[in-house]
Amino acid sequence: MTTLADLAELVRAPAALSVPGDVIAGAAAAGALSPRTPALAGASVLLYWAGMAANDWADRRLDAEERPERPIPSGRVSPAAAVGLAAGLTAAGVGLAAAVGGRRAAALAVPLAATIWGYDLLAKNTAAGPAVMAACRGLDVLLGASGGRMIRALPAAATVAAHTWTVTELSRREVTGADATLPMRTLAGTALVAVSAAVAAPRRIAVLPAVLAGWYAARYGAAQAEVVRDPSAGRVRAAVGAGITGLPALQGALTARAGAGLLGVAVAAAAPLGRRLARKVSPT
Repeated sequence: MTTLADLAELVRAPAALSVPGDVIAGAAAAGALSPRTPALAGASVLLYWAGMAANDWADRRLDAEERPERPIPSGRVSPAAAVGLAAGLTAAGVGLAAAVGGRRAAALAVPLAATIWGYDLLAKNTAAGPAVMAACRGLDVLLGASGGRMIRALPAAATVAAHTWTVTELSRREVTGADATLPMRTLAGTALVAVSAAVAAPRRIAVLPAVLAGWYAARYGAAQAEVVRDPSAGRVRAAVGAGITGLPALQGALTARAGAGLLGVAVAAAAPLGRRLARKVSPT
């Protein structure tokens, strides 16, 4: 019998703490923070969980060989239940976004959902995989900006997308391990992402965004440095986990950079909470 704990493992529930900050950072950058922002963040979480369930459904045969302990190959969740859950969460996420954000939000939620499914079913194991996943996160930031001037949120969307590219590139070596050049490339990308988040107009370093961006870089960067030293599969998985659970610190920096300092700190506070929960349910 499938339990809530099995479903939480299927959708990697704790990793969803890395999601609301996308919408909040986008809304802050676009001047669109409003009472509907939490609902849009909720829609984003539903779409994220949908993607996680669809991912495991698409990988069920591979996981039977490489990760037999996952919910589907272990028999704790049936393939039909997983794909049904993914479809239901997708419909709920798009519906909620449209209900609270109108046509502009729907115009982003629909391509976001399509990109998520496109990654899981088509792009994940191709050279385009990291770019497609990065596009998912970029669209998620713009979903939060849908009620304001979206063009102002493009830098934040690009920054989150660049971070996502580094995590996705690493995640492709979670089972086999990596060579030292891969984490060196992603580490350089992380440094550029952190600098981008710390710089506020007109090209000056703002204190709070710099502190939060430094926190993000230190945590995620240290994990990648370990992969440079020891590129084993275990170290790669740890770095991927650090990239996922450390994302709220980056989102907090972007939110603070847009002028919402206290909200940025609140967003960043999800990072240590995500790390604690990741000890119970793996985010990767």
